[in-house]
Amino acid sequence: MVEPSRGAASALEAEGARFLIVEGRYYDHINDELLAGAREAISAAGASAEVVTLPGALELPAAIAIMLDAAAAKRQPYDGVVALGCVIRGETGHYDIVAGESARALMDLSVARKIPLGNGILTVNTEAQALERARRSEMNKGRGAAEAAIQLYMLKKKVTR
Repeated sequence: MVEPSRGAASALEAEGARFLIVEGRYYDHINDELLAGAREAISAAGASAEVVTLPGALELPAAIAIMLDAAAAKRQPYDGVVALGCVIRGETGHYDIVAGESARALMDLSVARKIPLGNGILTVNTEAQALERARRSEMNKGRGAAEAAIQLYMLKKKVTR
């Protein structure tokens, strides 16, 4: 498989920032890797993370909206969000609904709320594909989603000073 070119990586700096990680934990062994990768990236950038766990990916956008509102009400807003989960294609059309609607709702939330959000919901055909993308020793999409949220946080911080 050909790896995409991502250009020169810059240092990720988010000292003191607060991130929310919301995970749909349908496949524990896959989510263990996604979550570990996301935590590593956030910690390496000097930020902290709160983790909320739900049963599946379709519930993530609603949970994020609830958590963002609760944090704002407490005057402790999150600086960014990371959504993690895994949807593996099955024999029914449920996969298409969960994959499409969760991605659409996450994008809607990110744009409407102007919140840096990294989408780490894997949408794959097989468990082997999911493991290849989740493992920290391989593609590490949990880390990638957290890094995307951190990069958006850095951009927002830079342009809104």
